[in-house]
Amino acid sequence: MRALVLAFPLALLATVSQAEDATPPLDAAGFDARTTGKTITYSANGQAYGIEQYLPGHKVLWAFTESECKVGTWHQQGEEICFDYQDENGQQCWKFYDTDKGLKAQFMGDGGMSEPLISLSESETPLNCPGPDIGV
Repeated sequence: MRALVLAFPLALLATVSQAEDATPPLDAAGFDARTTGKTITYSANGQAYGIEQYLPGHKVLWAFTESECKVGTWHQQGEEICFDYQDENGQQCWKFYDTDKGLKAQFMGDGGMSEPLISLSESETPLNCPGPDIGV
C-alpha cells in the first residue's frame, strides 16, 4: 500500500509534465509576437537567472543578473529558437513554450535535459545595460 501511495504523486507529476510537453513549441512568428517589445526576467530552479530584452528585427540584449549585456540575434531552426551573441559560446538553441505559468525556455544544447528557465516577470522597460552604446 505504501508503494502505491508514493507512486501516485509521481505518476501525476509525470502526466502533468507530459501534458505540458505535448504543447508544441513556439515557432518564429509566435515567439516574435510573444516577446518583441518586452524585457523578460528568467529563473532557474526558483532563482533569478538572467534578463533578456527582445527588440524588433530578431535582435536581443541579454544579461545575467549582475553582468554586462550581450547584443545578439535570434532565428528559428526547426522547432528551436537559436540565439547568437557572437561570443565564445556560439549559437545556443532553445525550445520556448507559452504556458499558464509564463514563458518556459528549454535549452537544447544538452539534449534538453537541464532545468528549464521560467519567466519571473515581464515588462516594457528597457534593460539597463552598463557600458558604452548598449541599451538605455
